[in-house]
Amino acid sequence: MNLDKKRWIVLLAACFINLCLGSIYAWSVFSSAMTDYFNTTLRMNLTPGDLAIVYTIANSVGPITMISGGWFNDKFGPKKVILVGGIMWGLGMFLSGFATSVGFLIVTYGLVGGLGLGMAYGSTISTCVKFFPDKRGLIGGITTAVYGMSSVILPPIVTVVVQNTDATFAFKAVGITFMVLIALSCLFMEQCPEGYKPAGFEPAVKADGAAPKNLDWKGMLKTPAFYIMLLLLTCGAFTGMMIISQASAVAQNMIGMTVVSASLAVSVLAFFNALGRIVAGYVSDKIGRINTLTVACALAIVGLVCLFNCGQGTVALFYVGLSIVGISFGSFMGVYPGFTADQFGPKNNSVNYGIMFIGFALAGYFGPQIMRNIFASTNAYANAFIIAIIFSVVGIVFTCLYRVVTRGR
Repeated sequence: MNLDKKRWIVLLAACFINLCLGSIYAWSVFSSAMTDYFNTTLRMNLTPGDLAIVYTIANSVGPITMISGGWFNDKFGPKKVILVGGIMWGLGMFLSGFATSVGFLIVTYGLVGGLGLGMAYGSTISTCVKFFPDKRGLIGGITTAVYGMSSVILPPIVTVVVQNTDATFAFKAVGITFMVLIALSCLFMEQCPEGYKPAGFEPAVKADGAAPKNLDWKGMLKTPAFYIMLLLLTCGAFTGMMIISQASAVAQNMIGMTVVSASLAVSVLAFFNALGRIVAGYVSDKIGRINTLTVACALAIVGLVCLFNCGQGTVALFYVGLSIVGISFGSFMGVYPGFTADQFGPKNNSVNYGIMFIGFALAGYFGPQIMRNIFASTNAYANAFIIAIIFSVVGIVFTCLYRVVTRGR
């Protein structure tokens, strides 16, 4: 089978893997179930917010293995890297089923699972982007969208499992299932040959006739564009990470939704998050990555203004704001793999994108913590939305700076 056909099999396998990895976005469901388990069985006195640190750490440690695993991926191919990372992610979830404290969850889900997630996720995306130089934005959007869609598919399944067993069994069952699915999918992953071009595709030639550069991580760090792109990613991901981590709690506390209705809000946010990744990835192939990201920042401001004006019973406005925020966040996640490869070259993109992902990790750490602390001190989310609006405005400024420093390149 020639590479032009085989690359689609690689993409399909990567999508199955990312569907398993994307279960991290369903943390709010696991968090609620484990909180009930801790309180009823172990007689603790916890709230889902007390477990937010677990989700924060799982997101924050990912770039460590995205970078180290990315180096191995670029040198030796994705199969073994993704297998190790996928087993760590599934094992972290399985071991979480034995948790007796928040600290236990931090080690199993946050560290073991989070490190494995970063290793596997970075390799799947970078591999697919290399195989599709003719449509990097769309493919980056699809692979990350499947990752996001996991939080639409998994919550109802986990809810049923928890209702018929308990939260600990749900962790164990999901962890084993993921390890098996990822191991099988890895059989179809392949390393993209350097310089591969699909039939009929010729990369764009620069106006000065210079060949596109493939910078390694050292060369990337010497460019001002890298630091602007990293901070732009932090600003763009801040809103999404802030709200996704506590979407169910926001729906209940701010709008007055029931637990069941709040779980629907989580799924709606996840759906538009996934939709934004595909649409933005496709659009960025047409109008350019930076133009797409500028629009994404503007959309975040609109969505946050809607949420700021929400109150008890304003369900329709809440869903509008939530949907727009989801599209904005998804846009950044879908565009950035191709954006990084465009700017610094595809050859070392696994490592380069892993380093770039530090911007996402910063958003994943500060976003949830700021929202949690503001609600704890004010019993409201309004100030958190204002802070997120400021981040989005700064993001637009960074898109302008990017245009300035890359002008003529």
